[in-house]
Amino acid sequence: MLLETDTISQLDIAQIRSDFPILNEVVNGKQLVYFDNAATTQKPRQVLDALAGYYEHTNANIHRGIHHLAEKATAEFEASRRRIQKFMNARLPEEVIFTYGTTDGINLVAQTYGRAFLKEGDEIIISTMEHHSNIVPWQMLCEEKGCVLRIIPINDAGELLMDEYEKMLSEKTKFVSVVHVSNALGTINPVAQIIEKAHAVGAKVLIDGAQASSHIDIDVQALDCDFYAFSLHKLYGPTGVGVLYGKEEVLNAMPPWRGGGEMIKEVTFEKTTFNELPYKFEAGTPNIADVVASKTAVEYLEKLGKEAVADYENYLLEYATDALSSIEGLRIVGTAAEKISVISFFMDGIHHQDIGVLLDQQGIAIRTGHHCTQPLMQRFGIPGTSRASFAVYNTTEEIDRLVSGLLKVKKMLG
Repeated sequence: MLLETDTISQLDIAQIRSDFPILNEVVNGKQLVYFDNAATTQKPRQVLDALAGYYEHTNANIHRGIHHLAEKATAEFEASRRRIQKFMNARLPEEVIFTYGTTDGINLVAQTYGRAFLKEGDEIIISTMEHHSNIVPWQMLCEEKGCVLRIIPINDAGELLMDEYEKMLSEKTKFVSVVHVSNALGTINPVAQIIEKAHAVGAKVLIDGAQASSHIDIDVQALDCDFYAFSLHKLYGPTGVGVLYGKEEVLNAMPPWRGGGEMIKEVTFEKTTFNELPYKFEAGTPNIADVVASKTAVEYLEKLGKEAVADYENYLLEYATDALSSIEGLRIVGTAAEKISVISFFMDGIHHQDIGVLLDQQGIAIRTGHHCTQPLMQRFGIPGTSRASFAVYNTTEEIDRLVSGLLKVKKMLG
């Protein structure tokens, strides 16, 4: 492995790989190469142990019982909230709402803030590169409320046309919801500038951080966003857990979304009064064990050093970009100047699904299709791409296997 630089040598990649049991799997007789990290990252042993340890030693419902296990479970659950508050530099732990994922968080905002504060003729701005999770909820709200959905265009490199965005902004703009990092292209968007421009016309802003949280330092106070959503399963944590950050004053102004236990103060048949933050938005029994284990995932990443991890992943991105570009007939889609470790590509005359199937036969896992970004694929005039996405446990030797595998695909089908 090429680990000559000072930054890269900070990380013991062999030791890191040993933390992830699934990397020892054999697929179709080959050692697994896992390049589908943008869809979900694998989980280190520390997170798996935390999950098992919760069920073995703590399991109880939270916030309701006075017995030892209930109090212990509640303390561990709330410790995760405080840890994630620190991770994203939220002002208060009450500004951290646990959801079931980024999609759930975006829907919560659309169905609460959107329904309460947006009206016919108001404009909502999203971008061409949004995941369906940041398109469909706003389309549904527009159909219900009579709002207008406007789309920021992109250039051929997969970068937002910021001049066009600024032209869209007006007193009619009431909400802007954009992705921090594109899941299909890897583009890092200038979200601080987007937020500043939106606030200048009085609009609120939600940032979809699903792809950013494991690659980029998140400081919601510095960004000054009104909302920020991400998922723990893309951050070396369990599935089924997400975080929605919201500014305290904005969250307090919003009505609750789901009704049930925990989100109430008092219930009578005549009237219900709602709980304070963050519990107003956390109805029912949450995904307790996975929230508890999420604290371990965040601590794992931060112990490695987020800057060192980002530098290593950028090294893998550069290596893979050079290696894949050497394959005749392969075109990379998404060549923004600022990217994370995601490469989408297609090969002349070969369907992306065939590429995925033939690589899987060689033990190499990539993602193929439209990546839940069909409007983005339409912008580039293609049905879909093959996508390789890299994490801290990947290596240049694995990238070499990908290149070798693609050459075999080309020989068979090209």
